[in-house]
Amino acid sequence: MNNKIDLISLEITWNSLKSIADESYITLMKSAFSTNIKERHDHSTAITNSDGKLIAQAENALPAHLASMGGLIQHVLDEYKDNLNDGDIFIANDPHVAGGTHLPDINMAMPVFNKGTLLGFVANIVHHADVGGAAVGSMSGGLNEIYKEGLRIPLVRLYSKGKIVKDIQRLLLLNMRLPDERKGDLNAQISACRLGVKRIQELLSKHEASYLNTAFEEILKRSKLRMQKAISKLPDGNYTFTDYMDDDGLNTKNIKISVDIKKKGKKILFDFSKTDGQVDGNFNLTFNATQSSVCYSLKALLDPELPNNSGIFDAIDIKIPTGSLLNCVAPASVALRLNTCQRVVDVVLGAFISVLPEKVTGAANGANTSAVFAGTNPNNGKRYVYLETLGGGMGARFTKDGKDGVQVHLTNTSNLPVEAIEMEYPLRVEEYSFVENSGGAGKYRGGLGIRRIIRPIAHKCEFSGVGERFKHSPWGVFGGQPGKPGKFYLKHKNGKITNLSSKSSSIYTNENDAIVMETPGAGGYGNPKKRSKNNILKDKISGKFSNSFLKKYY
Repeated sequence: MNNKIDLISLEITWNSLKSIADESYITLMKSAFSTNIKERHDHSTAITNSDGKLIAQAENALPAHLASMGGLIQHVLDEYKDNLNDGDIFIANDPHVAGGTHLPDINMAMPVFNKGTLLGFVANIVHHADVGGAAVGSMSGGLNEIYKEGLRIPLVRLYSKGKIVKDIQRLLLLNMRLPDERKGDLNAQISACRLGVKRIQELLSKHEASYLNTAFEEILKRSKLRMQKAISKLPDGNYTFTDYMDDDGLNTKNIKISVDIKKKGKKILFDFSKTDGQVDGNFNLTFNATQSSVCYSLKALLDPELPNNSGIFDAIDIKIPTGSLLNCVAPASVALRLNTCQRVVDVVLGAFISVLPEKVTGAANGANTSAVFAGTNPNNGKRYVYLETLGGGMGARFTKDGKDGVQVHLTNTSNLPVEAIEMEYPLRVEEYSFVENSGGAGKYRGGLGIRRIIRPIAHKCEFSGVGERFKHSPWGVFGGQPGKPGKFYLKHKNGKITNLSSKSSSIYTNENDAIVMETPGAGGYGNPKKRSKNNILKDKISGKFSNSFLKKYY
């Protein structure tokens, strides 16, 4: 093997690999059936080497999916390394036995061969709108075992030597509420896998496999060294921060997430030993989900342009006791794990407030506010499931206000357009706006949350909603004020309001009641009294803040 590669060639190869991941991502998005993928883009694609080390992830992929795709391939290698064939496609979703994140996220991986020798894998992951289970969309609170969350898929072949394993396909689709939609989305994943393999084989027509293997090694080595260099610039010391989740939807309130960061030289350890144990509700994380959250946070703080790959993992040490909220064991419930991932990001950012004051932000909305509407469409008699996770406020920054109504940190998805909802579902969106006064005041204000009001048309539907930061407000920094918490409520036609739990499971409503979802805002940055007159004037003109709010803080 040629162990040397010039930097120009390496850069060209790196960009070729990124382009393959990006094209696979777009192929999946364009060929998917559900709005959650084709409109909200809740999916990711990646390329690994033959050892399952993640080399390249699509530009618009979700940071939350980073460790999961590599986790799937490690299981493939552990179980099938001596029995891999050209044309195989593996599928899994289980977080406890197959490297998954939660059951709606279905992973696929396809090996890439060169002259009979394994070169690597292409992989993708998609958040499916429904995978069966006790709750529609597997997104409601109150589930206390993973068995209730939907169909658990261990690592199995969906395709063997290029031919579909029909028994597996039938088993999957029989356990899902919308089998036609699920089949369409699974086919989109298959197409993305095949395209990725084809493009890498085209790359092999230009380069020897030994060249690509060397490029893989260099990309990982340089990513690790680059992260270590950034870590070494931090002052040595111990940093700590603690925050709390509202509750687990069942028995536990004020769930503590605490990190102690020990940094010395180019080494850094994130110790979560003081975090609470796993809970009965479905907010637990497996280790790889916590790993993704920590790696994203450090990358965002130290080197945002650093490639997303396994080199980052190799530069960071993480300690979490087994059975913790952040390193749970079966049969722990994990469906709403992304809310917890967001809080992990918050505590990591919080720990660096004094060390990196120009990099940290006020706490963002700190949630992955989910809404699932399900029922029977009165126009055609067919069942539907509409799933969305709603954005909120982004934390204020050192020199800028936080962004309003966006997905933050690990949830790199889009808010579903009103037109898409009303075109595809028997639902009317009565309001889609920002929540007034929800951004925390500061020299730079926090971003605003979103208000979405949805009413079913001529039928009765089921609503399941889950929110976080409905009690514990997103904090501000350096004198910035906290953002406004979120809330759910029913708006009756007679004008009355009925408040709903932040973990609302199976609320049935008809056209007489509209569901109102308000997501949290975000924390401000700096003393509000130092806000510029120009920015205060913009706030007045925008109408996003009441006169009483402006008078109180500015």
